[in-house]
Amino acid sequence: MTEKLNKEQIKNLLPHREPMLLIDELIKINKLKSATAIVYVKKNSFFVQGHFPNEPVMPGVLIVEAFGQAAAALTAAGIDKSTYENKLVFLMTIEKARFRSPVIPDCKLELNIEAIRSHGRVWKYMGEAVVDGKKMADAQWAATIVDRKK
Repeated sequence: MTEKLNKEQIKNLLPHREPMLLIDELIKINKLKSATAIVYVKKNSFFVQGHFPNEPVMPGVLIVEAFGQAAAALTAAGIDKSTYENKLVFLMTIEKARFRSPVIPDCKLELNIEAIRSHGRVWKYMGEAVVDGKKMADAQWAATIVDRKK
């Protein structure tokens, strides 16, 4: 296992910026194999005001997006910087996504992700979203590394 990445270090790996940069930390990094991303879901998170007023929950699509960001950060942190420069990671498929319980504000969402396999620029991952030891969601997905448009 290697170091922990804070939000500023993640910004150096991903093109995402506020409000769409969802992951706050990447911990328990096992190079190109697994990691845990931390998302601090707050009462002032951008989606709370409209999803749903008086009963806020983190939308499932944002949990999937956070899975994708965590996987992209894990991959970017593990491969040679010159290989990853001027590249972007795009989701290709989302499979077997299950949302078991709503994720509500004022929680620490832990995304335990694992790289299942890679073939060239295509990577396949699986992950579980957990709050206080309870599984909230899980999914499998694939992503590809593409050249950034100049």
